[in-house]
Amino acid sequence: MREAIRIEKEIKSLKNLDRRVSIEISGAINRPPMERTTAVVNLYEKARQVASQLNFELGETQVGGASDGNFVGALGVPVLDGLGIAGDGAHTMEEFIFIDDIPKRAALLAGILLAV
Repeated sequence: MREAIRIEKEIKSLKNLDRRVSIEISGAINRPPMERTTAVVNLYEKARQVASQLNFELGETQVGGASDGNFVGALGVPVLDGLGIAGDGAHTMEEFIFIDDIPKRAALLAGILLAV
């Protein structure tokens, strides 16, 4: 969150270098960052173990963007995002899911709930 505040301050402090140009900056960060805390790492490790028991690898990555999970994470609750069904074309007219992935993801989520 400190980095988000620093970046927002930096952006809002931009000044024009040419008097013929004006800069107008509006908006703000509308979701707190989802930070990788010790509690998040511990939850991920439990989820990874559950996935392993189900014979698949649960990867870990960081991406841009945001979700409603950012608000929960900001409250100090460990959040894992991106555990949904595999597919492609998110948020487009071409979005699809792999039907065969539904049981695997349901088992993963049930296993995580039982593990915590």
